[in-house]
Amino acid sequence: MNQSVSKSISSPAVGGAVFMVAAGLFFALVNTCVQSATMQFGLASSSVAFWQYLIALLLAIPWLLRRGIKSLRTDQLGLHVVRVVFAAAGVQFWVLGLASVPIWQAIALIMTSPFFATAGAGLLLREPVGPARWFAVAVGFAGGMIILAPWSDSFGMATLYPLTAAALWAMASLLTKRLTVRESVDTVTVYLLLLLTPINAAVAVVDGFEVPSGQVQLLLLGAGLLTVLAQYALTRAYAAADAAYVQPFDHLKLPLNVLMGWLVFGFVPPGSMWLGAVIIIGASAYIFHHEAGLETRAKCAPARS
Repeated sequence: MNQSVSKSISSPAVGGAVFMVAAGLFFALVNTCVQSATMQFGLASSSVAFWQYLIALLLAIPWLLRRGIKSLRTDQLGLHVVRVVFAAAGVQFWVLGLASVPIWQAIALIMTSPFFATAGAGLLLREPVGPARWFAVAVGFAGGMIILAPWSDSFGMATLYPLTAAALWAMASLLTKRLTVRESVDTVTVYLLLLLTPINAAVAVVDGFEVPSGQVQLLLLGAGLLTVLAQYALTRAYAAADAAYVQPFDHLKLPLNVLMGWLVFGFVPPGSMWLGAVIIIGASAYIFHHEAGLETRAKCAPARS
């Protein structure tokens, strides 16, 4: 009995699922720390973003040193910079969203990012996007509209911040895909870590740089540490098992964030949020598995020939 339990825990599939759920939990805790620092303590969102990712960078220094100077060799520096600018803008709008709307609404809207990525791949990169995937994109955005509810009296422009972050991070993902054709994952990650903090610093200075004190320092220290742990768990999840298998466990981040929002802030989502979330998850699951199937067939084609 003990041997069978041990084998199941150590299996790649179970390990991948555990790491993905852990990543979702860490990200939920990060969002809670960030929302508390902005909503409850009034720290500017731009300063929160700077301190969060500066702490994450400092904690990642041992990893950067192990990668060495060879990770900086690139002939696509401009593309790296553009990618990180999109990523940094996404961070700014995401933290601004957490400072303005409940966690449940922000996390549900950020889940529309795959639809922006699919649309961008078709419209900007001219990749083939069939009718079925365009339909899934339309369905996903419809789910987002149900959560946004622009027709209701409670709608405000602040609710668009997480949606803007989703679009910006989708653009960063598309550029990551373009870069990894010729660059290693290490190089792409190193440039993200090194360039993100200076960009966040510039935005914070323009916005009125703030130095946290007291409890806010602990919150930001926790957010930085949890950001590193979340990224590590996410990487381990995709390394342990196939992406098509672990991806559904990523959707657990929604109830985890809803739970944290309810426990810490008393945010209770309406029924329309769950309806919109189910539509978004269903459409994104279809797109993900469709693209995973295309990659599998592409890999198998040379073997058959």
